[in-house]
Amino acid sequence: MDKLNISVFFPTYNEEANIEALVTRTVETLKRLAGKWEVIIVDDGSRDRTGEVAKTLVKKFPGVRHVRHEKNRGYGGAVKTGLQEAKLDWIFFTDGDGQFDVAELERLLPSTQTADMVAGFRINRQDPFLRKLNAFAWGTLVRTLFGLHGKVRDIDCAFKLFRRRVVDESAFVAEGALISTELLVRAKKLGYRFAEVGVHHYPRKAGTQTGANPKVILRAFKELFKFYGQLR
Repeated sequence: MDKLNISVFFPTYNEEANIEALVTRTVETLKRLAGKWEVIIVDDGSRDRTGEVAKTLVKKFPGVRHVRHEKNRGYGGAVKTGLQEAKLDWIFFTDGDGQFDVAELERLLPSTQTADMVAGFRINRQDPFLRKLNAFAWGTLVRTLFGLHGKVRDIDCAFKLFRRRVVDESAFVAEGALISTELLVRAKKLGYRFAEVGVHHYPRKAGTQTGANPKVILRAFKELFKFYGQLR
């Protein structure tokens, strides 16, 4: 199997304690697994030292770039920037919180022989019960609305590898947590092939989760029903 050319990006917000280890691990992994590669740190208006750490990593590792939003746009806005900045044939993204081992990208690579979108699903998800309950309800709703049953079991798992043309042929609109759903739905509508691979999930070591914030959840539902209406 030939090595893929892979763009990797991380949406980050206030991840000063996590981003250095994540980028270092990613560079080591890509040197081993990829042909051409690049790493993009998308700093979504962080208020801590994430930007300073990112600039240090850019100097340390050729192939690492830092893109900053002056104002926080939200998770979807950060993901859209990463998608726009990615230049290579395949795109991979995971979150900047260090809850996944980016080296498990290797688990996804064999599926690229037969799939255009390889979606990870979390093995033994390490999140609070309420967040897991919310995710179950959200995932059930999304799979029902958009016909994703049998395609993807873990909608919002931030461990996805897909062909660049999925992005080139889509115009993404979500600025919040809906972005993962939108990415999958647009790939499905374009007729792309899916595969799923289990990846391990680890407790957050530092920083604060924002996914369970009521404002984040409300925004996701607003975007969901707007997107559903547009597709109909």
